Amino acid sequence: MNRITAKEYLLLGKTKSNSKYKNKKVKLDGYTFDSISEANYYAELKLLKKAKKIKSFILQPRYILQESFKRDNKTIREISYIADFEIKHLDDSIEVVDVKGHRTDVFNLKEKMFLKKYPHKFTLIYVKKD
Repeated sequence: MNRITAKEYLLLGKTKSNSKYKNKKVKLDGYTFDSISEANYYAELKLLKKAKKIKSFILQPRYILQESFKRDNKTIREISYIADFEIKHLDDSIEVVDVKGHRTDVFNLKEKMFLKKYPHKFTLIYVKKD
């Protein structure tokens, strides 16, 4: 059996992207990640799960921040937030993680709405550009 390092494994799925924020999309295990840093975090979570340090994790969980509603015969769409990861820890607590290289005004607003509505621990991982 040939073995490769985690870094070599990540480089296998590397793809180019003309992203708004100049990040490089990465394919890994059939998933496409918005950045190398996000893919690296996914690889770390896989190792933590295998080592039984966390119960489970899911990719791109969606949280409804405001329900859709009608006003003046118009339907106003819901506001939702899609995080990068949701981790279920051994004590059944939930941690929501977002890997960011850049904060936007929209993200800042959604973060505040998320923190008001959901009791989960929220972790923002800041990374420099890939």
